[in-house]
Amino acid sequence: MGFRDVKRSKSAKDTRVIAIINQKGGVGKSTTAVNLSAALGEMNRKTLLVDFDPQGNSTSGLGVEKEGLEQCVYDALLNDVPIEELIQDTESKKVFVVPATIQLAGAEVELVSAMARETRLKEALEPIKDEFDFIFIDCPPSLGLLTINALTAADSVLIPIQCEYYALEGVTKLLESMKMVKGRLNKKLDTFGVLLTMFDSRTSLSNQVVEEVKNYFGDTTFKTLIPRTVKLSEAPSYGMPVTEYAPNNKGAKAYMSLAKEVISRA
Repeated sequence: MGFRDVKRSKSAKDTRVIAIINQKGGVGKSTTAVNLSAALGEMNRKTLLVDFDPQGNSTSGLGVEKEGLEQCVYDALLNDVPIEELIQDTESKKVFVVPATIQLAGAEVELVSAMARETRLKEALEPIKDEFDFIFIDCPPSLGLLTINALTAADSVLIPIQCEYYALEGVTKLLESMKMVKGRLNKKLDTFGVLLTMFDSRTSLSNQVVEEVKNYFGDTTFKTLIPRTVKLSEAPSYGMPVTEYAPNNKGAKAYMSLAKEVISRA
């Protein structure tokens, strides 16, 4: 079934384009991209996940075989392939993905000399934007040209922060990059929410980080905390979101709770 055969939610307002971003790796970015998309799909929200990380974890996390792909998001950026030709159906209800492969790794260098290099993704998404309730962009763990493209295309950002030492390290740099993009390329860019991931209620460190982040970001912080669970780590190896792999797991329940918060904020 093509993405145009699936209807948007009647109760939804305008499409929200949200970049999921943190230049630190291993903070649960792709995990959040995949599982939040799937949870929103379960709630009847038609969702597109643009995998913008050369590692392609969101692509494989939704069960798409990267090896069998002839084209990926790289071709929309640099070969002018219409993005609708790249959108893949997934097994998850109402969830579609624009896949990434390792080919995307070359885009950082190739974009340097490209015309309108910061707005390539924004222009690619324009023709299909209104087809979806939510569009998520899973950003690479860096602040290079791919991330600048994502920030220019998005109307807001979702920042996952893990409950570990140095949780806020690097966030200042990220906020500076956002400010720069907002000033020069995307006036409407704002922070949609800050998400605490890998939370372990048994450790004082986790609880300490929660307090620290809430003090720093205030009401922007989501109430939902994403726990550290084995099932969340296992699900990608089966090419499934945790909401399908282990729907009764506390990780799956947390992402369903987060999806409700996201809908209420949108």
